[in-house]
Amino acid sequence: MRQEVSQNLNTPTNLGKLELRCFQTEQDQVIEGAFLADEQWYPIIKGVPCFLQGLLRPNFTWYQEKYNLTKLPELPASKVESDQLLTNETFSDKWSRFRSYGLTKTHKEFLYSWYCKKFGVATVDDLKNFYRKFQTILEIGPGSGFNTKFIAETIAENSTAKIFAVDVSDAAFTTFENTKHLPNCHVVQADLMAMPFPDRTFDFIIADGVLHHTPDTKKALFAIYNKLNIGGQMFFYVYKQMGAARQFCDQYIREHFTILEPDDCYKACEGLTELGRELSHLNAKITLEKDISVLGIPAGTHDVQRLFYYNFVKCFWNDAFDFETNNMVNFDWYHPHNAWQHTEEEVTEWLHELGVKDYQFNPANPNGISVLFTKPLL
Repeated sequence: MRQEVSQNLNTPTNLGKLELRCFQTEQDQVIEGAFLADEQWYPIIKGVPCFLQGLLRPNFTWYQEKYNLTKLPELPASKVESDQLLTNETFSDKWSRFRSYGLTKTHKEFLYSWYCKKFGVATVDDLKNFYRKFQTILEIGPGSGFNTKFIAETIAENSTAKIFAVDVSDAAFTTFENTKHLPNCHVVQADLMAMPFPDRTFDFIIADGVLHHTPDTKKALFAIYNKLNIGGQMFFYVYKQMGAARQFCDQYIREHFTILEPDDCYKACEGLTELGRELSHLNAKITLEKDISVLGIPAGTHDVQRLFYYNFVKCFWNDAFDFETNNMVNFDWYHPHNAWQHTEEEVTEWLHELGVKDYQFNPANPNGISVLFTKPLL
């Protein structure tokens, strides 16, 4: 964390001022330190300030003793924090294993062509031009930090533009390691429901595949919305409610997989990943002349692997990834404790409740809802 970032941060509870203390620095980064405010303090560990609270906050007794900090008051735990903690364990493990996800050439080709579809633009250059419009950007749930890095490099020509990345899990440390060389990029560990930023801070916010992994997707969206500038834009992607057969299989598998330790769940997913690979390598198509409306399957020509994938069971496969990475994508679907699915009608109601009128749904894929909107002027 660079010292100048402290002027952008406030306490997550009442958005009060923070006092920075530096304990260990490397070049221009604070590697260990603390933010102090009243009876609270928030540690900076491995370059990342941690603003987690309650049950989500790790045991920092060792840090307190190391730097002679005051004992923190105990805060009551909530059911919401308990649910979120289980999901955090999934993603802390995932992003500790897959630190280079999205950073290789083949990954980038796949992922950024998908981002173009999500944002409704034709080319990666168009996507870069979109990001260059903004002065202050926030990415929530950066994972490995591949997209945070891409955005930071894209907006670097503007010497005052900056991007913040916030993650509730240990993915924050992976993102920091992959972006710490970029002077316009800053990483914070925090719950998106209690971020240490004043309201109306950011010109653009992206939450790609994050909100549905919180205890309440709608509440998460509304909390983030407060941090968006008037006239600013936001993109989010949430899981779309699937057909009946896929819903049944997902629920059944999750009941068995969410209770597993990560290592065991990765192993349990291998059969699904192999199924996806073998169906994909068939390179076979079938044509249905009639809809199967009760299952949500439209008439038309279908790739066999995609037909299974979208309508019956998550068996992701892409030849741009190795087996372990493909398997991780399936793990990502079946292990998180929170993984809600929504309809476009439901999402539209949320936007209308927020007073948003300028929005678009971009059909990037059948099992997700991609939304880009502008926060209205007062």
